[in-house]
Amino acid sequence: MQSELAARLGENVPRYTSYPTAPHFHPAIDAAVYRSWLAALEGGAEISLYLHIPYCAKLCWFCACHTKQTRRYEQVSDYLPSLYAEIATIAGLVSGKALVRAIHFGGGSPTILNPDDMVALTRALRNSFDFLPDVEITVEINPNDMDDARLDGLAKIGMTRASLGVQDFDPKVQRAINREQSFSQTKIVVDGVRCRGVRSVNLDLLYGLPHQTQDSLSSTVAQALTLEPDRIALFGYAHVPWFKKHQIIIDEAWLPVATERFAQSQLAARAIVGKGYETIGIDHFAKPGDALARAARTGTLHRNFQGYTEDRCEILIGLGPSSISQLRQGYAQNTPSTAAYARMIGDRGLAVVRGIALSDDDRVRGWIIERLMCDFKFSAIDLLQRFGEAGHKLLRQASSVGLYNSVPLLELDGEYFVVPAESRPFVRSIAAKFDEFFEGGTGRHSSAV
Repeated sequence: MQSELAARLGENVPRYTSYPTAPHFHPAIDAAVYRSWLAALEGGAEISLYLHIPYCAKLCWFCACHTKQTRRYEQVSDYLPSLYAEIATIAGLVSGKALVRAIHFGGGSPTILNPDDMVALTRALRNSFDFLPDVEITVEINPNDMDDARLDGLAKIGMTRASLGVQDFDPKVQRAINREQSFSQTKIVVDGVRCRGVRSVNLDLLYGLPHQTQDSLSSTVAQALTLEPDRIALFGYAHVPWFKKHQIIIDEAWLPVATERFAQSQLAARAIVGKGYETIGIDHFAKPGDALARAARTGTLHRNFQGYTEDRCEILIGLGPSSISQLRQGYAQNTPSTAAYARMIGDRGLAVVRGIALSDDDRVRGWIIERLMCDFKFSAIDLLQRFGEAGHKLLRQASSVGLYNSVPLLELDGEYFVVPAESRPFVRSIAAKFDEFFEGGTGRHSSAV
């Protein structure tokens, strides 16, 4: 039955790391609007910071991130003054009102930064914002960048979580995606961060890659599990060549069909759970004692642009080109062009070029979609208590989500609308039924499985 659902529900739908999703952002939300939103921040607000480093030493062909390859570190060092200037502008608008709970360095490859620049950048953040004593600092690590000096630099900034990109250990798959990285190389980095006191390690794995098979993926997962990661993210490769032109290098004939992708995802998930990990949402796993697992058990799990998180901050401030900020009023995104970013930061201190203001209806739909993506259910009572009359319309819509090939997509269990276990791998398609923008929209998305 699930394979039939995979074939039919394996449509292209959003990943729902926001609602409304990024294809519906528009230029009416500009730097002036964003400035007013930041100025309206209430005192004592807890915030998270995301810093985007838009460079890699080598371009991976599977990647859909906003990044560019550079062989000259001068390009990276020339970018940093603009990032410092944006930090200063944001800090000037929220100083004395915001407390930083979490920082996430992403990209690109933030580990392309040399140790002195990484330390100086973190020092600038600490000098500009008020940090909570238990601030979490996560860094996305490309093991190909790493050496002892960089490992020491990450320890010096107080990194609390290392997130390593693995993708797949099969050499044939690695060559097809231009990401050659051995298991031993990865293990050296994992051991290196742990011996420097980092208490949490996450590994990113991918299924649905070119030339990947169930056997090759099984081998990759088995090797990854020997590293005892605290968390594992198991993503489906998003083949979006209309969005990222370099993906045309990957021949679509090398990619598995939807039913094979689904089989790969289920095989990998069973192997991970079989080693004692708890399933978190649709594509994350964590050891039972991890904060992410505790959040999933207590209904406090959230979802943002980095995926599933225990971060409870309502406000996420993005820094750097293409980064997205989430505030109570809506979403605001910086220009993805590094040249335009530097020019706009130099002119006005901010580089927002698009976004969307949230309506009351957006907030209701966004809450339902996030709860479905995180908990596979939502409470009708909670919905009405939070949103009042605005929630009634969506309750009626939830009731109308009926059977699909005799398998219910939502079932009513007491006060809860629940996604049945057999339909959970397709929750993105179920969430799309609450997305007012999805039907008839112009956005193009990745496969749901």
